[in-house]
Amino acid sequence: MSTTFYPEITKATHSRFLIYRVLGYLLLMLAGIKMIAVLVAVFYHESIFWVFLSSAVFTAILGYALVYKGRFASDMKSRQLFLLTTLSWLSLCLFAAIPFWLIVPDCSFTDAWFETVSAVTTTGSTVFVGLDHMPKGVLFWRAVLNWIGGIGIIVMAIAVLPALKIGGMRLFKTENSDTSDKILPRSSSLSTAIALVYLVLSVCTMLSYYVAGMTGFDAITHGMSTVATGGFANYDASFGQYKSQPHIYWIGSFFMLAAALPFVLFVSMVKGHRQALWRDPQVRAFLSIVLIATLLLTVYQISQNDRNWFDALTHSLFNVVSIITTCGYASEDYTLWGNLAIMLFFYLTFAGACSGSTSGGLKIFRIQLAALLLVKQMKLLIHPKAVWVQKYGHKTVDDQLLGTVLAFCFVYFATIAFLAMALSFYDLDLVTAVTGAATAVANVGPGLGSIIGPAGNFSSLPDGAKWWLSLGMLMGRLEILTLLILFTPSYWRY
Repeated sequence: MSTTFYPEITKATHSRFLIYRVLGYLLLMLAGIKMIAVLVAVFYHESIFWVFLSSAVFTAILGYALVYKGRFASDMKSRQLFLLTTLSWLSLCLFAAIPFWLIVPDCSFTDAWFETVSAVTTTGSTVFVGLDHMPKGVLFWRAVLNWIGGIGIIVMAIAVLPALKIGGMRLFKTENSDTSDKILPRSSSLSTAIALVYLVLSVCTMLSYYVAGMTGFDAITHGMSTVATGGFANYDASFGQYKSQPHIYWIGSFFMLAAALPFVLFVSMVKGHRQALWRDPQVRAFLSIVLIATLLLTVYQISQNDRNWFDALTHSLFNVVSIITTCGYASEDYTLWGNLAIMLFFYLTFAGACSGSTSGGLKIFRIQLAALLLVKQMKLLIHPKAVWVQKYGHKTVDDQLLGTVLAFCFVYFATIAFLAMALSFYDLDLVTAVTGAATAVANVGPGLGSIIGPAGNFSSLPDGAKWWLSLGMLMGRLEILTLLILFTPSYWRY
C-alpha cells in the first residue's frame, strides 16, 4: 500500500513497522507449530489439546495484528537488528510459555518462563519433575522449542553477530574467500542452505535413534533436542534411561558432535570444498579437545573406579561431548567419578564448541585467538619494535578482531561473576551459585553439586534465582553484547 497519503510516517517509523511485521510473522510461525502440538495431543488422546489450540489461536490473532500494523515497513538499519533479535527471542519465550503455565500441575509462571527460556536458548536446564509421566504434548512442546532455538541460533550467527564482530563467522568461509558470497550468492541463500542441512541432520538423527531401539516418539523428540544441542530428554534420568543400550550413546555422541561444527562449512563441503571441515583450525582444535578429554577420563575411570574399558569409554565420550557441545544430556551422575572428572567437566562448561553451530559457550575460536594475542604480547616483550602478523589458519587476523575477542571474553566472565553474586543473595552455596551462573551463560544445562548437578534439577531454587538464571541464559545465547548494546545511550541516538 502506498504511503503517499501518510506524510506523518517517517523513516524511523517505517523501520519500526518492519520490527512489527517480523515479530508478527514469528508469532504466526509459533502458532502453526502449536497446531502441530495439538495434533500430537489428539493422537495420544490427551485433553490438553484444547490448551494448545486456544493458545495457538490467541498467538495467531496477535501475530496477524502485528503483521497488519507493519504493512508500511521498509528497509531496516543494521543497528536495529540488535533490537529485533532481542525482541524476537523475548516474544518467542513469552508466548511459548503459555502452554506450560496452563498445563503442567503446580507450574507457576516463573517455572513456565524458566523452562521456556531454557528450551529456546537450548540450555536444557529444567524445573519439571516426573517427566516419565508427563503428557506427550508437553514433552513434544519442550523438544520442538529446543529445535526452533537451534536453527534460530545459526541464523542469528549469520545475520546479526557479524555486525558486532564477535560471532567469528568471517573466519569460517571457504579457503581463500574474503566474503561468504563466494559460497552462495546471497546471505538469504546461505541461510536457506543451512536450514536444509539442519533439517537433514535432524531427520538422520531421528531415524538413527529409531533404528537403535527408541520408540518413534522418543526418537523424534530426542532427535530434535540432540541436533539443537538443547539437551531436553523425556525422562528424569535423562539418557540414563538407555543405560542398557550403549549403542544409543554412541549415536548421540556422533550427532551432538556434528551439530557442534560450523554449519557454514557443511554448506561449503556440499559446494565442492571437501576438506573444508578438516582444514578449519577451530574444528581440529575442538575435536582434539574432545579426544584428549575422553581418553583422560576413560583411563581415570579404569584406574580409579575399576570399570571395564568399553563402559568407561562409552560414558566418558558421551558426557564429554554432551558438556562441551552444551547439549547437557547425562548418561549417569559423572560427579561420582572422582575429583578429576568434576574439575574437567567444570572447565568444559566454559569452553563451548564451534562458532556458527547450535552450541553455546565461549567458543573454541575465541580461546584460540586469545592465545594468539598472548603469544604476540610475549614476543613483543622480547622484541618491542618488531611487527608481528597473526595467522589463524591461512587467514590474517588484525588487532581489531583480537581486541574485540578479548573484550568479549572479559564481558563473558564478568557476566558469570555478576550472576553468581546475584545468586548468592538467595543463600545458595558456592558450587551451586558459580556453576549455576556458568551453566546458564554457557547454555550448558546441568551444573555441579547435589542441587543442580546431573542427578538433580533447578526446581528447588527460589523464584528470584530462576529469573536471574533466565536472564543469564538469554544473555549467553544472544552473545551478551547483542543485549547489552541496547542499554547504551548512543544506541538510541539517531
